[in-house]
Order: sequence, then structure tokens, then C-alpha cells
Amino acid sequence: MPDDISRAAEVLASHRDSIDRLDAILVYTLGERFKHTQAVGRLKAQHDLPPSDPAREARQIERLEWLAKEADLDPEFAKKFLNFIISEVIRHHEKLQR
Repeated sequence: MPDDISRAAEVLASHRDSIDRLDAILVYTLGERFKHTQAVGRLKAQHDLPPSDPAREARQIERLEWLAKEADLDPEFAKKFLNFIISEVIRHHEKLQR
């Protein structure tokens, strides 16, 4: 039994190491994404364009739902996640236009 517990602890540690690496990848990827959306926001502000683009946002959500299905991820979760990101981007774009 102690060997089973020891092995389980090793497997758990390995999964947690992977989760930590993936969390770092997510954070850095979001940081890179927001650098681009900030550039888009500045461009929109310079040219007096609206902070949101509902047609593009709808396409992005549809695309992300498809990607989620391909990745065996709950599409509803992916949709909520992208909606959260989009709302943050729009909020940043609105700030830039003030």
C-alpha cells in the first residue's frame, strides 16, 4: 500500500507540474493577445472607430466554439471565456477613446 501512495503522489506531482506550466503559458499568451488588442484599440481611437465590432465578435465566438469541440473542451465554457476576454478588450478600447 505505501508504494501505491508513493506512486500516486508522484503522478499527482507530475500533473501539478504540467498544470503550472500550462497556467504560465495561458498567462503569457493572454499578455501577448492583450498587447495586440491594445494596438487595435489605439488604432480605433485614432480613426474614431467604434470600440466593439459585434460581427467579428460573433465570428470569433463561433470559431472558438468549434476549436473547443476539436480540443475536447466544453464549448459553453470556451464561449464564456471568450466573452469575458472580449468584454475586457472593449472596456480597454472605450478607455482609449476618452
